Amino acid sequence: MSKPPAAPPELPGHPHIAYRAGDLMVEAVPVSHLARQFGTPLYVYSRAAIEQAAQDYLAAAQGKPVSLRYAVKANSSLAILQLLARLGWGFDIVSGGELARVLAAGGDAGKVVFSGVGKLESEMRAALRAGVQCFNVESESELHRLNRVAGELGRSAPVSLRINPEVDARTHPYISTGLKSSKFGIPQGLARKAYSDAALLPHLRIVGIDCHIGSQITSLEPYLDALDRMLDLIRDIEHHGIKLEHIDLGGGVGIRYANEAPPTPAAWMGALLQRLENAGHGHRQVMFEPGRSVVGNAGLLLTEVLTLKSSLERHFAVTDAAMNDLMRPALYQAWQAIVPATPRDGRHARRYDVVGPVCESGDWLGRERDLDLREGDLLAVLSAGAYGMAMASNYNTRPRAAEVLVDGEQAHLIRERETVEQLLGNEQRLVF
Repeated sequence: MSKPPAAPPELPGHPHIAYRAGDLMVEAVPVSHLARQFGTPLYVYSRAAIEQAAQDYLAAAQGKPVSLRYAVKANSSLAILQLLARLGWGFDIVSGGELARVLAAGGDAGKVVFSGVGKLESEMRAALRAGVQCFNVESESELHRLNRVAGELGRSAPVSLRINPEVDARTHPYISTGLKSSKFGIPQGLARKAYSDAALLPHLRIVGIDCHIGSQITSLEPYLDALDRMLDLIRDIEHHGIKLEHIDLGGGVGIRYANEAPPTPAAWMGALLQRLENAGHGHRQVMFEPGRSVVGNAGLLLTEVLTLKSSLERHFAVTDAAMNDLMRPALYQAWQAIVPATPRDGRHARRYDVVGPVCESGDWLGRERDLDLREGDLLAVLSAGAYGMAMASNYNTRPRAAEVLVDGEQAHLIRERETVEQLLGNEQRLVF
């Protein structure tokens, strides 16, 4: 007697991505249909999931002195930026290219904060001409450079200094940005001097103070610890006659990749605002810069199993997606769920390392995953909406994947698949 079909896995934390009638669906579209129509590897996003996450933040901020600025680096696809701009979000950028994307998507430059530890003078000029809301400055050297550039343009640059509060965010060291050893920000011990120096520069206008301690933080304590240190510094700075219009507390909550239990945007924002209220700063304009939590669990990466092979010790599922398509596992040793588009009964399940075809031992999407596979099967790497396509490369001369946005029963191609001809198009051969 044949074994009954296994129940499809549940996908907690992934709104609008679920199994129905044995098929993995993004909203009302089976992912197998998307793979046939658009090919693989393929990034797929749910419009409803993105808008739901964005609205959760907007609801938490309703009636409060809060400004929301989406961190473009998480996912900079024009269609996604367009969705957020239409919901009234502003943007946190870290390059001139991201500024160009925001403007092309219909974003308001007056709601853009320009972060980043190494801004080019050409990027400063573009941001000043566009009229960005604020530059988050990370060094005294940058203060003087921005002052000179603004003077050359006859502009006054609004600035906020990014302070490194030396708080351990208890996340991966590559995405923990508030440590004493981090390249980011101005050390808290040097902050008052930096503000005093900035106040003397004629083409700068101090508008705020900024702090960003890292990404994928799933508890409140690091945020509250950083805020307490910032409040001490704010009192010191304003005691010396420098007024601050806003406090920028950086990124939003982490997301669920496996068994994490991050606070909701309402609980997270509420705790920070209550701490501000208790300290007598309830009147302050507060800025938040969520990224991953807006788009992360709204997306997945589809990939086809090319080859199943075994060594003496391990079983491998070689897929057509690789580290150039999804860098997080190789870069951070990150864990993301990998599920079949159409689950089998599990009778032939093995423990596979899911790997790509790139010539690197670090080219893997997931290790030791229990899967019942055949060559030609379709897999979905979940939680791929953030830092997936945004970090993709052309390593091994591999064209980048296409992107699709699902809206109910409709699938919109929002980025065409690259071709090898496009990759070669900007290169020049030598003439002998």
